[in-house]
Amino acid sequence: MMNMNRRNFLKRTAGAVAAASLPMGTVRLAFAQQDEPFTFAHISDSHIQHISGDDFVRNWDRGLIRAVAECNLLEPKPDFVVFGGDLAQLGTKPELDHGMELLSELDYDIHCVMGEHDYYLDLGEYWEELFGPQWYSFDHKGVHFVVLNSIVTYDEWTHERWPSAEQRMLEMAMLDNPNGSPFMVGEEQRQWLSDDLSDVPTDMPVVVLSHSPIQKLYKGWNFWTDDAEEVQEILQPFDTVSVIYGHVHQIQYNQIGNITFHAVMATAWPWPYPDTYAHADHDMPEVTVPMNRADPFFERDATGWQIIPAADGRVTMNYNLYNNTNRSVAYNPQTGRPEDMDFQDPNTRVPNQIHY
Repeated sequence: MMNMNRRNFLKRTAGAVAAASLPMGTVRLAFAQQDEPFTFAHISDSHIQHISGDDFVRNWDRGLIRAVAECNLLEPKPDFVVFGGDLAQLGTKPELDHGMELLSELDYDIHCVMGEHDYYLDLGEYWEELFGPQWYSFDHKGVHFVVLNSIVTYDEWTHERWPSAEQRMLEMAMLDNPNGSPFMVGEEQRQWLSDDLSDVPTDMPVVVLSHSPIQKLYKGWNFWTDDAEEVQEILQPFDTVSVIYGHVHQIQYNQIGNITFHAVMATAWPWPYPDTYAHADHDMPEVTVPMNRADPFFERDATGWQIIPAADGRVTMNYNLYNNTNRSVAYNPQTGRPEDMDFQDPNTRVPNQIHY
């Protein structure tokens, strides 16, 4: 492991309070104050995995190293960077330290979202030492940003069921494990969110940064937020809301009422794996829109980064996929939902249907 510059990293995370192959994304927010358009970059799901000593799984940390390097080369420069969660694989101090060390090379302020792989070993205790609060909000050039810890679950599962913290982490780390438990935002955070938004004008754009989707997609893979409807109800009064989430390692988009949902890509690996990656059968959800599959001969394939312009509060996701055809998902004002410009047949687009 390289020598870590923690002081420099904490400075870049605004004191830790405000706070690829690739994937990161730049987000142009032209719907903020019209004289102050800005961009931010998004990197997510690196899954840094410790082997022993100073050794880490090379494929995963290479993805984050590349994302950071490319992010530093972006022109125009983004105003800040969001990390979307699952920095670590098993939430250990070596994994989080190594991940922080790699992120500290970014030339920008950083706002961090917590993932379940960062959380369930010590319930976020060490994460908070490194990155600050598990949920918070901030304003930037006319946009209200909300960062949620959306991967908590029921107290009985968390505190009473497992003989050790390590067993709890292993159970939650498996994607399709029947011993897992659905993610949620939780009552405490929902009350905080309601209070936080009470002073925000309803015509001010709101961007929610979460790890789980804040919707119910596929429970078998825990692409699911159990109290999604309650969170959506809190967001309902606002004219324009965008939820940008990680966790799913694939392109997803949806519209529920006033809320537009967009997934980001991962720096680690793609979901769903092709058989040659997984070496095991999976019961996959129905794929309503064809999605490019990963090529096992290209270790960074089906990971990628996003350039995300936004106008009038409507996020457009331009996915730059290595060794795959690029994708673009944009909000269609005529139908009132995001649509895939290249892969989604306009004759078969169905209102309010979740697309993968």
